[in-house]
Amino acid sequence: MAQQGNPLDQERISCSLCLDLLKDPVTIPCGHSYCMSCVNTHWDKEDEKKLHSCPQCRQTFTQRPVLGKSTVLADLVEELKKSGLQPAPSDHCYAGPEDVACDFCTGRKLKAFKSCLVCLASYCEKHLQPHYESRTFEKHKLVDPSKKLLDNICSLHDEVMKIFCRTDQQSICYLCFMDEHKDHDTVSAAAERTERQRELEVSRLNIQQRIQDREEGVKLLQQEEENINLSADKAVKDSEKIFTQLIRLMEERSSDVKQQVRSQQRAEMSRVKDLQEKKQQDISELKRRDVEVQELSHTEDLNQFLQNYPSGSPLSESTYSSSINIRPLSCFEDVTATVSEVRDKLEKVLREEGSKVLLTGTELDVLLSEPEPKTRAEFLQYSSKITLDPNSADAHLSLSKGNKKVTFNGAPNEEKQPERFTDIFQVLSRESLTGRCYWEVEKGHGGVNIVVTCKEHKTTNAKIAGHQKSWTLGIFKDRYELRLNKVRTPVSGPRSSRVGVYLDYRAGVLSFYSITETMTLLHRVKTTFTKPLYAGIQLFHPAGNTAELCKL
Repeated sequence: MAQQGNPLDQERISCSLCLDLLKDPVTIPCGHSYCMSCVNTHWDKEDEKKLHSCPQCRQTFTQRPVLGKSTVLADLVEELKKSGLQPAPSDHCYAGPEDVACDFCTGRKLKAFKSCLVCLASYCEKHLQPHYESRTFEKHKLVDPSKKLLDNICSLHDEVMKIFCRTDQQSICYLCFMDEHKDHDTVSAAAERTERQRELEVSRLNIQQRIQDREEGVKLLQQEEENINLSADKAVKDSEKIFTQLIRLMEERSSDVKQQVRSQQRAEMSRVKDLQEKKQQDISELKRRDVEVQELSHTEDLNQFLQNYPSGSPLSESTYSSSINIRPLSCFEDVTATVSEVRDKLEKVLREEGSKVLLTGTELDVLLSEPEPKTRAEFLQYSSKITLDPNSADAHLSLSKGNKKVTFNGAPNEEKQPERFTDIFQVLSRESLTGRCYWEVEKGHGGVNIVVTCKEHKTTNAKIAGHQKSWTLGIFKDRYELRLNKVRTPVSGPRSSRVGVYLDYRAGVLSFYSITETMTLLHRVKTTFTKPLYAGIQLFHPAGNTAELCKL
């Protein structure tokens, strides 16, 4: 009887805050008891509110109660410890709505510790002990707590389902095995579990191997990333050094030309100054003689005139030519022309060599690109959501509700649309194509051109196929035809109304595939894409002919 009363004692001497036996027990004015440290910690948090409360009943106290140790509870705790009994389960040990409850607990049920697949029941630690102690239960299968134990019971016969029907892929009981499943391929559920476990192990090994391969690939890519960064940094540093040298050389040549021009300028200026001085001297001499001649001409005394006239010596000719060749202002234009010629040659070299540098970068992109898919499943990983643009569709074409299917009509659509193609039964996709893309086109009973193109057309009556920036595969009743830059080339391959198109924009790869039970490559283009690409469709007669972007 003492043991039956013990749970009440345990509840009385357990702290509802720490869920353990009371340590230094105290009883507050409302009658509830706590560990002294637990209730002090609780009230320390309430000090700012200047109002203290009981954690259980929420009764408030205007002043913080003075705590005194409860000797009665302390004695009960010590007595319980000496008896070797454990305190009652805390609230977190009881089963909640989301937990699996012990099927053998009465009253408030504890959480289940294990479920038995033989007993089809769940047990807490206490009620599970017989399964560990009695040989009767040694062959029972214990698993983690489960709410789905009844799923192991046949809904028709209320028997445990220990057999698996491979024909219907379901678990059955032995009565089902004897009745409606008697001619089916059946094995024990344990055997099927073993078989599937083996398959799972193989699958897991495969997954682990793929993880290992991916991790190795990541390491290689990380190393490649480091190498790219190092190589790029070195290339930038070296190119900057080279261009700095070129700039320095250009500055030196500029300085040389400047000095030569200034030197020649000074020589020409000295020559001109010298000529100016001689001309000034000549002018002064001529002015002096002009005064003498004028004075003589005004002499009225005949004898004096005749007497002085011979004394005037004739004018002497200057030692330099009186004619002066004035050079035009463009006397240094030959220098400018020469420098301009050097500039043009340098620009040409830089432009050509710069293109080679850009091509090198493109080749690097191709090298870093992932390998092209091999199977249809791999291609489908890159399937793109492409829709047709109704604004571009020729008036003789109509689109389905989702803009995935185009139909050739006999009569044109009268609706006006400025961007609509005219007199050419074609339509472009609304979305541009970049990165890796894959899509499939299903043709109707007439000829179809599947086009990948840049928007090179300038008018609404321009063809999207046949120019330098378009790639076209024609699908006809008895042949395939490739069109590149107005050149038509027959293509061999298994006949199919469905064609797959794979684009790797970065790598410059465009491939067309015939889709039957397998994928067959019809043609692959390797080039460099520089502008956004669009998917296009051209339809041929008869009326009612269709082409559809397949849902993948």
